[in-house]
Amino acid sequence: MVEELKKPKVTNPDEIDVIEEAVLAAVEQDNFAEAAEALQQLHAPDQADVFEDLEPEDQDQILELLTPEVQADILEELEDEDTAEVASRQEPEDLARIIELMEPDKAADLLGDIDLAQAIEVLEEIQEPQEVRPLLAYPDDSAGGIMTSLPISLVESMTVDQAIQHIRAEFEPDDEDIYYLFVTNTEHQLVGVVSVRQLLLGKPQVLISQIMNKDVISIEATADQEEAARLMSRYDLLALPVIDDGQHLLGLITFDDSVEVLEDEATEDIYRLGGVPQGNPSDISVKSAVKNRLPWLSLNMLTAMGSATVLSLFESTLAQYAVLTAFLPIVAGMGGNAATQTLTVTVRGLALGEIESSEGWKTLARELTIGLIDGAALGVIVSLIAMVWKGSPLMGLVVGISVFLNLICAALAGVLVPVIMSKLRFDPALASPILFTPTTDAFGYLIYLTVATLFFIPFIT
Repeated sequence: MVEELKKPKVTNPDEIDVIEEAVLAAVEQDNFAEAAEALQQLHAPDQADVFEDLEPEDQDQILELLTPEVQADILEELEDEDTAEVASRQEPEDLARIIELMEPDKAADLLGDIDLAQAIEVLEEIQEPQEVRPLLAYPDDSAGGIMTSLPISLVESMTVDQAIQHIRAEFEPDDEDIYYLFVTNTEHQLVGVVSVRQLLLGKPQVLISQIMNKDVISIEATADQEEAARLMSRYDLLALPVIDDGQHLLGLITFDDSVEVLEDEATEDIYRLGGVPQGNPSDISVKSAVKNRLPWLSLNMLTAMGSATVLSLFESTLAQYAVLTAFLPIVAGMGGNAATQTLTVTVRGLALGEIESSEGWKTLARELTIGLIDGAALGVIVSLIAMVWKGSPLMGLVVGISVFLNLICAALAGVLVPVIMSKLRFDPALASPILFTPTTDAFGYLIYLTVATLFFIPFIT
């Protein structure tokens, strides 16, 4: 086994690239000891980046040469799917040694992702399963699923001196950083929080209950992980205590976990807004990518048929008055873009808790006002363009009215669709352009051709 290097790790991007090339070159020559030694010059996130590019058999060869501490670091940094795949190839006793060195929340995620029979075997091999087992009771996307076990907690009946002695006796150097010290009563219910600074400045015989802050922000274990991350962001918390419905303290969520949640949720929403329903679109296999995307593109084709249907209804009109076709892309395109803008703002507001689905009417009123102003301004501009271009004031009036009405409809749709989906407990990000834009295009065509039929054709025939 290659001993872990004690010298400073490499952080310079150019040096990281050189080491990555050295690892790959060593692997090609089947010199796995050299590859493992080179890999240990990197920090854990960079090690994971290099490690995930290797073939599975090469990963296994290198992994067994690394110390359990480095193995744990790499598995913590890999994506969940990659971690589960690597773990599934390990013997239960070997995997147990690695898991014992991982953060409890990461260990629980790993055990939840691998085969149940293997997970049970690994739990039997772990020396202190009580740190991990409670975390397995909660879904990965819940507050309980991302919490970690408490490194230490205090009891309100302790004195400051007793609390300090308790910390010295119980706290391990490799435990999670102590951001706050949460305080419980004799029934282990959360009752307050104190800082290390308060303890250091407090008089030895003063009770913790006298210096603690009773106004402690917490979250129930069954709450969504996104809600936990929003709480931490809103109130600038470095750690958030997790409780059950009886106020019993179960664990805590650390700041780094909340950052990961916000990144994952934002990435997921971006993928969905782009019509890519699952993560890692850049590195999954071609077969998986086709399987993920083809159904959505098929659905997009069906919604696009709505536009074709609208155009077919006015086929004779378009054939007789070809001048109308020149402005079809303008009317539909402006409505579609406006609707997507409104949709994006609304989905973001719902995701961050800035917009409550029960108060969607406020957002609707705001976006309608914006739609009216934008519609009036753009309607006048495009009306003048059409008037000058085609030499027809009537044509300009038809196009201007159509743009005005279409932007109002876009504002309505951009708010109502995600708010209704949120009320029905569907992810509002699913109202993505792959479904939304073709629908707004169809409505744009319908509005334009209907206005033309009512105002334009009667006056020129």
